[in-house]
Amino acid sequence: MTQEIRVRYAPSPTGLPHVGNIRTALFNWLFARANQGKFIVRIEDTDQARLVEGATEAILDSLDWLGLDWDEGPQVGGPKAPYVQSQRLSLYQAAAQKLIDENKAYYCFCTPQRLEQMREAQIEAKTPPGYDRCCRELDARQISDLEAQGLPKVIRFKCPTQGSTVFADAIRGPIEFDNALMDDFVILKSDGFPTYHLANVIDDADMQISHVLRAEEWISSTPKHILLYRAFGLEAQMPIFAHLPMILGPDKSKLSKRHGAVALTQYRDLGYLPEAMLNFLCLLGWAYDDKTEIFDTADLIKNFGLNKVSKTAAIFNIDKLNWMNGIYLRRLPIDDLAKRMLPLLQNHLDLPNSVSIDIEYLTNIVPLVQERLKLLDVANVVDPVRFFFTENLNYTLSNLLSSKLNIEDTKKVLRLCFPFLSELPTFTDDNLVATLKPLQEESGLKPAAFLGALRWAV
Repeated sequence: MTQEIRVRYAPSPTGLPHVGNIRTALFNWLFARANQGKFIVRIEDTDQARLVEGATEAILDSLDWLGLDWDEGPQVGGPKAPYVQSQRLSLYQAAAQKLIDENKAYYCFCTPQRLEQMREAQIEAKTPPGYDRCCRELDARQISDLEAQGLPKVIRFKCPTQGSTVFADAIRGPIEFDNALMDDFVILKSDGFPTYHLANVIDDADMQISHVLRAEEWISSTPKHILLYRAFGLEAQMPIFAHLPMILGPDKSKLSKRHGAVALTQYRDLGYLPEAMLNFLCLLGWAYDDKTEIFDTADLIKNFGLNKVSKTAAIFNIDKLNWMNGIYLRRLPIDDLAKRMLPLLQNHLDLPNSVSIDIEYLTNIVPLVQERLKLLDVANVVDPVRFFFTENLNYTLSNLLSSKLNIEDTKKVLRLCFPFLSELPTFTDDNLVATLKPLQEESGLKPAAFLGALRWAV
């Protein structure tokens, strides 16, 4: 393409960013980087009633954690600033007024009570839901009288009642909608804030967005956006649309809290590496081939394309994420892993205030636990090395008794090994393996059970 690739991630700060939302950001970022384009972040905060304090910060923090840098948007600015919709109200209001002036939109004075009664009647009559266009043909005098009564009003778009709207989805191919099934949707609310449909189109056109990559739940909104582009005379600036597959839980239902953590920040706090999370998210709906699963970021950028994005839903498999996280942890250089472990140890080891952890000392410990790491959390990082940082070891008989051995078997192991361990000149890998392996085989016990009691005893 000769046109510059410009894509946007446009979250609504109505809650913490969940994995599906961030997967959309990742696909946009990869598409921009793969095509030497621009990745733009835009905060769509027009739904003022549902805003959640701190959500915007959590969204940007999640992108930063994954390394998804943006070329334009909050914190970095850009030629189309501001990139927060609540700071762009005059643009939307002027656009809505333009459609009013050109008879492509109209004022609607219907109260919430009337709209609810209309919906109930439609349900009872088993007719398709949608606005009944009650206010579509109000004349100037009627409008003036209703305004004089102080009734709140919204602005609705005049949808065509005949024909169809067709668009070519870059992932799914041609999609067609019957115009008669679309109602006259609201574009400007009574509080002066735009709906998603109006703000989305105005901003995408203003910011020269070339491709809109978003979740498949927005497919039904796309014909509305196309009609708005046409109404504004912006058809030449219409982006290419690509709707990404849904992410489902293991039970094939929509991913939700019952499947575990959903917000991306929760996975960070649980001890997942950003590199592993990025790799895992990319494979939710995209694949290079049927066997390659581990990619570094450079490989993802090199190989990413919409032609390999699936049309079918992706399954969120936590076991696969855990496996992938373990691989990334085991691949980390010792020095890097030590630096990542350090904050956990400082926060969860009961050390005197005057004592700090020596990074060189920690670097010597890391190889002893790295191969067993699954998460960067207290259970995986702090508990296994706690004894390296304390002088007072308070072990009890319950520690010594493994869940895999009864008390008689434990005594048997200790009595069997004690004479041999007492005579070892040094505790080296070779000496220990040569000494203990024959004894373990002689005992008839499995290695994990046999060695478990010895670790505590030593």
